[in-house]
Amino acid sequence: MNLRQAQFRQKSGIPGWVGVFVLWFLTLYQAAGHGSEPQANAVVEKRYQAARESWLQATNSFTNTWFFARAAFDLGEVATNSTQRGIVANEAIHACRNVLARTPATNAAPIQYYLALNLGQLARTRGLSALKLVREMESLWLAARSHDASFDHAGPDRCLGLLYFDAPGWPVSLGNHAKARSHLERAVALDPDFPENRLCLAETELHWGKTAAAARLLQQLDDHWASAKSRWSGPDHALNWLEWERRRARIRTLVEKSPR
Repeated sequence: MNLRQAQFRQKSGIPGWVGVFVLWFLTLYQAAGHGSEPQANAVVEKRYQAARESWLQATNSFTNTWFFARAAFDLGEVATNSTQRGIVANEAIHACRNVLARTPATNAAPIQYYLALNLGQLARTRGLSALKLVREMESLWLAARSHDASFDHAGPDRCLGLLYFDAPGWPVSLGNHAKARSHLERAVALDPDFPENRLCLAETELHWGKTAAAARLLQQLDDHWASAKSRWSGPDHALNWLEWERRRARIRTLVEKSPR
């Protein structure tokens, strides 16, 4: 999801738009000027190998499988080529499908959530055929939302919001700005303190030219920043905070430059 390291999201057609889906809270970003990419890649690789080893020891384990799928998605984010990304995603997809087939739907939110994210990684390796995966991703996130809307800090709504925002619109695909705003606002309502939620909504508002709305969200971020930093502290979140700080600064710059 290194589009976060460029300017704010812009529609780029298939398959590039798939790469803008929001990551799980241990996502590791490169922070410009901090030289963190090699460190981030090494940590992601280590976590992936550990999660995969645990999964291989119990491939029918619900917990081991979604931990592995989460790690596989993260590894896909730092993959250097589509071949590696596709191999990792496919293994996670098959692992999730295997466990999902035997898991009661009401308990399946983590598997549904990360299955959809890995389908997104697979879609990044494809051309127009990626569109075939989009409906399944939507269905999985809607199902995860119905079973546990709070999972991954309102992750199902966050992902749905970005999906509806970034996907091509009708008749090509399911892009829908009204749905995008509804789900992103719902993510903020469900977990307002988690920085990713307000950052995503603020970036989207700026993309739509809604500077005043973005400014309000920026103020809310500022008001809760210190408490959030205390709540999500430690090495697991260190690189997250580098990226969140950079994104907040970018939002502030655009808000200050835009006419009200």
